[in-house]
Amino acid sequence: MSTETENEHEPLASDTQQVVVPEQYRKSAVPPAMKTIIELKGVTKTFVRGKEPLTVLDGLTLDVHEGAFEALMGPSGSGKSTLLNLIAGLDRPTSGSAKVAGNDLSTMSDGDLARFRSRHIGFIFQAYNLMPVLTALENVELPLLLTKLGSADRKKRAQTALRVVGLEDRMGHYPRQLSGGQEQRVAIARAIVNDPTIIVADEPTGDLDRKAADDILTLLTKLNQEFKKTILMVTHDPAAADRATATRHLNKGKLE
Repeated sequence: MSTETENEHEPLASDTQQVVVPEQYRKSAVPPAMKTIIELKGVTKTFVRGKEPLTVLDGLTLDVHEGAFEALMGPSGSGKSTLLNLIAGLDRPTSGSAKVAGNDLSTMSDGDLARFRSRHIGFIFQAYNLMPVLTALENVELPLLLTKLGSADRKKRAQTALRVVGLEDRMGHYPRQLSGGQEQRVAIARAIVNDPTIIVADEPTGDLDRKAADDILTLLTKLNQEFKKTILMVTHDPAAADRATATRHLNKGKLE
């Protein structure tokens, strides 16, 4: 992400207003070529519970194009979160191949996977996963502590990410001082602060009321349309799935 000086940005609106995207975050209006950014072939994931193997993903094949915003739906236990974990490099397939952003995840070491996640993946979770003793700004800055950026650059990037999600007036607030929707916005700012290639969102609106959920979905749509971020979102909410440009259904480890 670019880190131009702060005075070049207009202040962002509050939660109830339209989010304004700073100019340096906007991508070219020229549509990208239809490039496959996620390519899974014959992926199986089996866990062992006691002495019994449990196959969660069963020969799954999936292609996702760069710049897509896809929703993944299915009953509990169908393998949705396991699929996200594989795409994000948090786990490896038992068999099959998983290529994400040009990387063959099935052959990478733990260190390589960590570097892959830092460069390419932004995580958004249902439970926010914010540190209660840190301010919004400090929470967003956390992923940057693993980089070579200096303190001033880390702070500037975190401020810009919070400005993008409409929380420039909440930077010094602690999670307990924020609403659920605002906490999720902080979590989204944390997810985008490294300018990831792909955003994976696991039930990002599951703990929110309808109004707050719609605000978060509007923000995700902007990240997709204006930042050209590829987004894969697990959801049980049909209203959330409607915001995506495509919906896939997973059942018993297979895509329907």
